[in-house]
Amino acid sequence: MIKDSTPYRILVIEDNPGDFVLVEDFLFEQIESPVIQRAHTYGEAASILCNEDCNKEPRFDVILLDLSLPDNTGEPLIKDILAFCYQSPLIVLTGYADAAFGIKSLSWGVSDYILKEDLTSVSLYKSIVYNIERKKSTSALEESEKRYIDLFDLSPLPMWVVDLNTLEFLDVNKATVANYGYSREEFLRMTLKDIRPPQELPKLYEGLKLGRQNPDAPSQRVMVHQMKNGDIRNVDLQISPILYKNRKVSIVIATDITERIKYIQAIEEQNEKLKEISWMQSHIIRAPLSRIMGLVSLMKDPNATECDKQLMLDFLTQSADELDQVIRNIIEKSKRADFRLPGE
Repeated sequence: MIKDSTPYRILVIEDNPGDFVLVEDFLFEQIESPVIQRAHTYGEAASILCNEDCNKEPRFDVILLDLSLPDNTGEPLIKDILAFCYQSPLIVLTGYADAAFGIKSLSWGVSDYILKEDLTSVSLYKSIVYNIERKKSTSALEESEKRYIDLFDLSPLPMWVVDLNTLEFLDVNKATVANYGYSREEFLRMTLKDIRPPQELPKLYEGLKLGRQNPDAPSQRVMVHQMKNGDIRNVDLQISPILYKNRKVSIVIATDITERIKYIQAIEEQNEKLKEISWMQSHIIRAPLSRIMGLVSLMKDPNATECDKQLMLDFLTQSADELDQVIRNIIEKSKRADFRLPGE
């Protein structure tokens, strides 16, 4: 038989010498060089495990626990050991056949529950290997969930998880609470309709209808939201489908673009003012200016009589006065126009 060459580090918490020797023999039957450390009591095990650094790799790949020790037994023993060894799988070895208790212990975090009378070298080895791999997968999932929670909750932008079928909020981050004014508990009792002004609900339904045409694709929407204090804000929504607690939902990132829209509107208004002034300059000024230029040309005519020149001079004065009035109107209109942008 080929033995497993992996140097598994195993803590055996067992007060019975005979049972420990049996477990040790089983381990050496299947594993070439297991690194075995023994604790006779809960106190001894706690002393060993309390030096574990949760930020480093655990000292033990697996922990085997007898359920009846001189200084601790049963449920309290399991929960006390789990408090120390949450990074390593815990396999309970017991002589008491209590199926209900065994099932219950799994819900507390025990990786496996094996009766000593059913124990063999093969069953023990399989349990160790399977549960080590399961723990790795579970730890990787927990780490992934932690990264998601950190990215989600610490984001400076409002983010929420929502079911677009029921419209209910499933989770919101701190920025959402801070910006919208509702508490997290209030959000979890609300739906998307509750942050829309009534007149915006048709636009919400239309957006949902478009999103359902391609539910697996990210989308973008500009919507109007209403804060708890009644403020109306324009928001740009980036919507992406995700799997959240085994449920296909959407994660939404909201960017407040209210000031951006006001800025664009102010620029557009200024452009209109500038167009009006430009039209005045190019059209209204052009008429008297053209007359002046024509009259000046006529006054240079050597054949013009004094009477003609006086008449042309009167027309020239009239056009100059008209041009002066147009310029005054442009100056006055420019004074009344506010060309400052929002925030200036």
